Amino acid sequence: MGLLLWGRGVSALGDGLWFTTWALFFTRVLGLPLVTVGVVMAVAGAAGLLAAVPLGALADRFDPRVVLAAITLVRAVAMASYLVVDGTWAFLAATVAFTAPANGGNAVRTALVAGLVADNAARLRALARLRVAQHVGYAIGAGVGALVLTADSPSAYAWAITGNALTFAVLAVTALAVRKPSISATPRARVVLRDRPYLAVVGVTSVLSLCWAMLSTGLPLWLSRSTDLPLALGGVVVVVSSVGIAVFQVPFARFARTPSRAARTAVRSGVVLAASCALLATTAGGSGAVGVTVVVVAAVLHVVGELGYVAANWGLSVELMRDDARGAYQGVNEAATATVQLFGPAVFTFALGGFGAGGWLAVAVIFLVAVAPVPALTRWATRTRDPAVPSNTNP
Repeated sequence: MGLLLWGRGVSALGDGLWFTTWALFFTRVLGLPLVTVGVVMAVAGAAGLLAAVPLGALADRFDPRVVLAAITLVRAVAMASYLVVDGTWAFLAATVAFTAPANGGNAVRTALVAGLVADNAARLRALARLRVAQHVGYAIGAGVGALVLTADSPSAYAWAITGNALTFAVLAVTALAVRKPSISATPRARVVLRDRPYLAVVGVTSVLSLCWAMLSTGLPLWLSRSTDLPLALGGVVVVVSSVGIAVFQVPFARFARTPSRAARTAVRSGVVLAASCALLATTAGGSGAVGVTVVVVAAVLHVVGELGYVAANWGLSVELMRDDARGAYQGVNEAATATVQLFGPAVFTFALGGFGAGGWLAVAVIFLVAVAPVPALTRWATRTRDPAVPSNTNP
């Protein structure tokens, strides 16, 4: 696990570097219109939804180390190809090849961890450590990306792309270096598509991943259009979130060691996120120290909600999956989350742009409604994990 942890941290550094610089690289260096970039990114995101389950299922049939390395190398080559992209179609091909395998890669990595670690509590700790390494890498990469943006030259962007491709190569090598995990002799990839309890659980809990669009889209839009608070406050909130995740994600994993505990954690997460939304609604037209304080308190609630959601998602998606289809199950979980993420920016743009403070309250209601059935659905799913129940995956 140590090698995989190190490799994920390095690749996350490349992610942070890339996500800090890609928008300007596409528009200023490649000279692509914003509409073209938006459409291509949407197409690539949709392709990722379709690819998540099939790629995850490959980890059930073949060595997940090799599958993860292959996916990662494909993304490394796609990233490097941006150096020679010339035209819209080449841009589309490179972006789809880079973006579409990402969700599947996440599913395979989770399946790999599940194969390396048998105990559920240990699995959650390992996943939490991977997420901490990811966020530390993101932070470092974003700092390097700020230097690239300062230079704002084609050569600086080229070095950033080359560096990102190399970080993916590092992850591929480290994935191959870990010991071979246990693999089911009779993989059953299609079983997840008939597992209605599991689909229901991951479907409703994935709604909580709106918390990410809440920071990336909702808060900046709100600060700029509906308050007199400094825009830099959005950056402060991101720092609060990053520090909170780095410090508390591993301890939070213990709140999801069993499906029932994970379900309760998901409910609490939804309540806390709803409270964060309600607080932000009170800052309409706000300014000064009081407004800043309210936003910071809302940010603290947000990070608590996010920590709880991530831990609950692991506890439910990993503990309720079947070991003969780990990759397929995690592929479904990734696809559910990615679907919410695809529509997340539009949700906040529509809610806050059309309804102002009422938009925050509407999102709060969405969080509460989503988590309300989680305990009951989890009990249903837990009962159907019993091998004595032969109809647990019947359609």
